Amino acid sequence: MLEDRFSIIGAGIAGLTLALSLQTQGISCAIYKSRPSPQNIGGAVMLSPNSLKLFDDMSIYNDLKQLGYSFDTLYFRDVAGSPKETYPFGSVEKYGYSGLRVYRYQLIDLLLQKLTTTNIPIYYNHKFSHVVSESEDTISSLLIDADGIHSRVRKYTYPELSPKFTGMVGITAAVPTANLRLPTRDYKMPVTIIEVLIGKQKRMPELSRSGWNDFYADKEAAVAFLREGAEVFGDIAVTATSDIPHEHINIWPFHVILNLPSWSSQARRVLLVGDTAHALPPSSGQGISQAVEDVVMLAMLLGKGKSGKQDLGWWQEYRQDRLEQILLLNARGTEEKDDEQGFDLDWLYGHDVVKEVQRYISGLGVEGV
Repeated sequence: MLEDRFSIIGAGIAGLTLALSLQTQGISCAIYKSRPSPQNIGGAVMLSPNSLKLFDDMSIYNDLKQLGYSFDTLYFRDVAGSPKETYPFGSVEKYGYSGLRVYRYQLIDLLLQKLTTTNIPIYYNHKFSHVVSESEDTISSLLIDADGIHSRVRKYTYPELSPKFTGMVGITAAVPTANLRLPTRDYKMPVTIIEVLIGKQKRMPELSRSGWNDFYADKEAAVAFLREGAEVFGDIAVTATSDIPHEHINIWPFHVILNLPSWSSQARRVLLVGDTAHALPPSSGQGISQAVEDVVMLAMLLGKGKSGKQDLGWWQEYRQDRLEQILLLNARGTEEKDDEQGFDLDWLYGHDVVKEVQRYISGLGVEGV
């Protein structure tokens, strides 16, 4: 294991995508995961054109598309079922890709399949302990933390930092569309193949670890919460919640990471990416897509030997500027929409982060985020 130049902690979407991106740049690496096998956790995720383009560059998109549901628009309705608002999530004509909803585990499985064609090792049952020391001439070049919002590695650079619980929990479930009684035949509804995602948010106090474990285990309480008040939303909600498989329930406490001053350690041998460095609110719909942008841009820089203070500083500043725009969009909601022109999201879905790294490496500067 000592011969591996870069070590990646975490075998989720960010860690696996980073490994493939580094391999494309000719950089050897190894992935370490504390659990004994890949986790089948979480429900479906939404991927927008900005990340799908990057997955397409990795020759993953075509297979991924077959597993999920492609859509261009999210539809919002009131309790009476009347359309109230729409939100664009992709467009082949405008951005080259529609949005895609797919199960998290299916995306991870595809990334793992891709890794089997490389020589990238994954070491399960290997838990991170601590960093012994680091310097600019450390033999093991980099430790990259892609272990998510509750990462232990981040304690090395931010020993007092804990993710901030927002006081909200998302409780979702995937139910067969055959169970639903739809108001009309042309009722617009994003679905994933033969299932539809239902969900509600619940206000919660912060719990202890044992308290959260008990909360996760009580699936009957989760079902009761999803059924509560369903009749207000009509037959579609009543039928959707009539038969909820326990194994398809996902409970997701919402945590955020505040704006970190640095995504690297002082000697720049420990780097943070994805939710470890920035956890966006789920309502942004950009958590995974931005993590993918993080690691692709980072791998391109490292592949060109750009790992100095200025290089990593540019990468972080670029990424944080982009994240700030997403947070502003999330806060403003439909205020961003022009009644005649609709949303202008070309800066988000159509922006080419690969091109921006190439411009930086060539010394041309960037065009903006």
